[in-house]
Amino acid sequence: MSLKQYFKKAQKEGWAIGQFNFSTLETLRAIFQAGKIFKSPIIIGTSEKESKFIGLLQAVSLVKSFSEELKIPAFLNLDHGKSLEYIKKAVDLGYNAVHFDGSSLPFKENIKIANKIVEYAHKKNVLVEGEIGVIKGSSVLHKEKIDIKTEDLTDAGEALEFIKKTNIDSLAINIGTFHGMKEKGLNPHINIQRLKEIKEKIGKIPLVLHGGSGTPEEDIKKAIKLGIVKININTELRLALANTLRKVLQENPEEIVPYNILPVVIEAVQKVVEEKIRTFGSANKI
Repeated sequence: MSLKQYFKKAQKEGWAIGQFNFSTLETLRAIFQAGKIFKSPIIIGTSEKESKFIGLLQAVSLVKSFSEELKIPAFLNLDHGKSLEYIKKAVDLGYNAVHFDGSSLPFKENIKIANKIVEYAHKKNVLVEGEIGVIKGSSVLHKEKIDIKTEDLTDAGEALEFIKKTNIDSLAINIGTFHGMKEKGLNPHINIQRLKEIKEKIGKIPLVLHGGSGTPEEDIKKAIKLGIVKININTELRLALANTLRKVLQENPEEIVPYNILPVVIEAVQKVVEEKIRTFGSANKI
């Protein structure tokens, strides 16, 4: 099945596919092992910075090799692509999907560039995710409060106009989340009312939730019932990797062999992915 077919299946059956970002082989292995155990389709994400660290071609090759070996449907997505040329490069090298983040641009400019990307990507059967509403933050722990204003949220009317004028395949919306996590406590609740308004306005196009890390589980489940079919997770994976690695090295300061150190790190990240698959309801959907 294609990613578009999985989106339709998720919409029909009321579950969501997780996008899990990676920037190390250990994280990627953990994601795939969780997918294998739970028989879940997965979306693998790389931001522009992550893909530049790994290499676009290397990311494509790694995902393909794991997918073929473990027989897991995995789809590679360029997350928050902002450069038209870089997005085209990802399409040419074999990414299955690309996310164009033009949310900080003037509305008409966002539509204009999205149209160019859709035209280019669809020729190679690559899906395009657009974005309306500025989703703040980055995939780190935030000490300071991130202020989410009403005007930052996605406007339902603009979302509908954007969809009609671009022919995108899915839409990332701001419904009160942000990238990253609060250093202490849970992230803010999802604005369920705004999600309802958007869903009622736009109909069947797949909706994407960014900033899934740290968001209350009950909110995630409500959002899935109301039409969210893709949820992005990054910060929680980074946190599991970093915290576990620090602990292992502190407990074994003289150990220098990577394959003695890293299995525990992989296990910690895998547990996070497994937890998300259960929450999203994507287990046994292959």
